[in-house]
Amino acid sequence: MSIAIRLTHTLLAAALSLVATNAAFAQRPDLNGTFTNMSLTGLTRPEGVDPLVVNADLAQQIADGTPIAGIAPGDFDESAPAETPDGAPPAGSIDFGLRGYNSFWTDPGSQLANVMGEFRTSYIIDPPNGQIPRLEEPLVDLNRKSFGYRYLTGIGDNSGPEALPLAERCLIGFGNTAGPGMMGTLYNSTYQFVQTDDYVTILVEMAHDARIIPTFDSEEEARANRRPSVLQQWFGDSVGWYEGDTLIVETVNINSQQMQQSSVPISAAGKITERFTRYSDTEIVYQFTVDDSNLYSQPWTAELSFHATDGRLYEYACHEGNYAMPGILAGARRAEREAESK
Repeated sequence: MSIAIRLTHTLLAAALSLVATNAAFAQRPDLNGTFTNMSLTGLTRPEGVDPLVVNADLAQQIADGTPIAGIAPGDFDESAPAETPDGAPPAGSIDFGLRGYNSFWTDPGSQLANVMGEFRTSYIIDPPNGQIPRLEEPLVDLNRKSFGYRYLTGIGDNSGPEALPLAERCLIGFGNTAGPGMMGTLYNSTYQFVQTDDYVTILVEMAHDARIIPTFDSEEEARANRRPSVLQQWFGDSVGWYEGDTLIVETVNINSQQMQQSSVPISAAGKITERFTRYSDTEIVYQFTVDDSNLYSQPWTAELSFHATDGRLYEYACHEGNYAMPGILAGARRAEREAESK
């Protein structure tokens, strides 16, 4: 065979390989952009609501009756004045009482989650009843801490700064906003996706969190490149790969402190698998499956959507001017001194 023919074959093989590579890359979903997942849908289906999908009228009826920050519509006096000569709103007004802060700051959206044109009554799609299939007797103790109870009552451990919940210390956002198992919350439910050949980074507005996910050519290669288990990152050890038009992200070794207050608890042996599929120019359909036989009777799956937004991603300066923590700790120390002096 002549040198010219061999060179032609070599160039042809290289060209075919490049075409195949480009075709495979072209299949990958384009996830770049700024999105929001705000909605009034919860992880589990509300009591008395059976279907996963409802029409627009029923969806609005459910949304209008959905509690926000633990307060159901009608549970406060909307006619009470919003402020007094002293500046503070009176007890019983819309901006006082059980709310941790006034209603001006809450922005969870005004409708149920819309996924591929359907209004959803729960994020959970499997089991079909929309409930978390918890074991009656878990095989491990996660040392769960009820952030919700502390939020509503103000009663909690104030022995030191580490005793306060992670969200109050601004270490991570509350409500699983950064996941894995990313869900909207009371406000700042905006995300920026930045995708390269080798990484997908998700910048989470609440609260300045960033998930940096390396991507690989296959599931096997991804799992072979996990970090050492001693490195317990807040959002676990996430690796990703593409299957057609879907990005698969598998996460293990999620920090145990995070799980104490997470709405998606998981033990050290569990894993969470996320799927990102570009459904349209303005929507990414997002699923996550939780698999942990220590806590659940079966794997369970939730589904929601990220919708493109023109809104800006704001800096989340969580502790700027925040005097709550030193006030809580100083008050607790004073109460201890007064108790000792009696």
